[in-house]
Amino acid sequence: MTGFTVVLVLVVAAVGLLRWRRPAWYWLTFGVTLAVVRVLVRYGSVMDACGLTVPPARWRLALARATNRPVPEPRSPRILRLRPTRTGLVLRLKLRPGQDAFDIAAASDRLRHSFSMYGVTSRELRSGVVEVRMTGYDVLKRVQMPAETDPRPMRVPVALRQDGSVHYRDYRAIPHALTLGATESGKSVYQRNLVAGLAPMDVALVGIDCKQGVELFPLARRFSALADDPDSAAEVLDALVARMERVYQLIRSQQRITSDVPDAEIAADIWDLPDDLRPVPVVVLVDEVAELALYASKEEEKRRDRIVTALVRLAQLGRAAGIYLEICGQRFGSELGKGITMLRAQLTGRTAHRVNDESSANMAFGDISPDAVLAAIQIPAEMRGLAIAGDSSGGWHRIRAPRTSLRQAVNICNRHADRTPDLPELAPFRPVLPGSDAESVPLVKASSATA
Repeated sequence: MTGFTVVLVLVVAAVGLLRWRRPAWYWLTFGVTLAVVRVLVRYGSVMDACGLTVPPARWRLALARATNRPVPEPRSPRILRLRPTRTGLVLRLKLRPGQDAFDIAAASDRLRHSFSMYGVTSRELRSGVVEVRMTGYDVLKRVQMPAETDPRPMRVPVALRQDGSVHYRDYRAIPHALTLGATESGKSVYQRNLVAGLAPMDVALVGIDCKQGVELFPLARRFSALADDPDSAAEVLDALVARMERVYQLIRSQQRITSDVPDAEIAADIWDLPDDLRPVPVVVLVDEVAELALYASKEEEKRRDRIVTALVRLAQLGRAAGIYLEICGQRFGSELGKGITMLRAQLTGRTAHRVNDESSANMAFGDISPDAVLAAIQIPAEMRGLAIAGDSSGGWHRIRAPRTSLRQAVNICNRHADRTPDLPELAPFRPVLPGSDAESVPLVKASSATA
């Protein structure tokens, strides 16, 4: 008996240590089984305590009175499916008549405590069916992306959500996006993950980095064009506007709107064109947008207006031409001058890392979701990379990108350098390497190398 007690104490201590030091391993070994048993045993009483039950139907009450049987108990939402995952549990519930998906969302915090889970979120799949996702531990404390994701053309896995699912940056669904965050908040890591995810795809990358290129120029082998100052940025944006106009001319010439062509084959953007005619899509990454909008003289003001006008035109018209904007900055408010709020209105995707004041969070989410503003200003300083991601629908998620060093991102870009397309409009801004040993020489732009 003594030996059994010793073994039991050692097992309990090992489980406790595993839960403390390796919560993911604990969940996969012990936690998922305990959680399933806990949910199934407590389900009825928890639903009743959280006010998620409805009275029995009248015909059941009448039948019980007629047959002198006990009064039926209130009915809880029916469990359609209970699926364990590597980070938690997923419940699919069938709501009873009179219940609403908002009832489940409003009770999510009480469900979290009742089932002893780390987090609970819900979403409506269709009328009367709600999916409840439970996480067994803090998946954002040490981000581990799944071994298998679901990348598609122009769809990149960049971060992990609080509910354990993968957060994708889908350019086909959300063409343009804004990323805000204070210094040392994790914007650069998020951007590296984005570039690393786009590198293996058939896409042209255009970078504008007015910090003399310290963030994007190490990744130059995968970029079709790079600009490191406002003057060259203005020229790059003008070249992109010219490319956009030529792509639209191509689409017009290939629309095939004659009466003998089925409607499904009529082209309205580059994705409707045949593969052999489709221009390569372009993703434009702006590292610090404020540097493009600030000016100190009349000449710089003219250049600033030229840059902002080009960005607004690309944001309004670039989607169908396959030109997508990814704009980053510490602030993005009306103090940057005219045209900025018009540009912000075109940026559907919003991501906010830790910010220094509430007004910065309002710049990202004030016009779409007040709850997201509150979540953004509560990000702790020590949680670098933690961010709030939302869109114009008002929905938002807490996400965190995996730690990716600059060397890892450079290696990925170098590995896929052969996929870098040559765009005639952007040829003067193509970064080149002056020496044969590309690893040990600095990167320069083609325009400056020939000057």
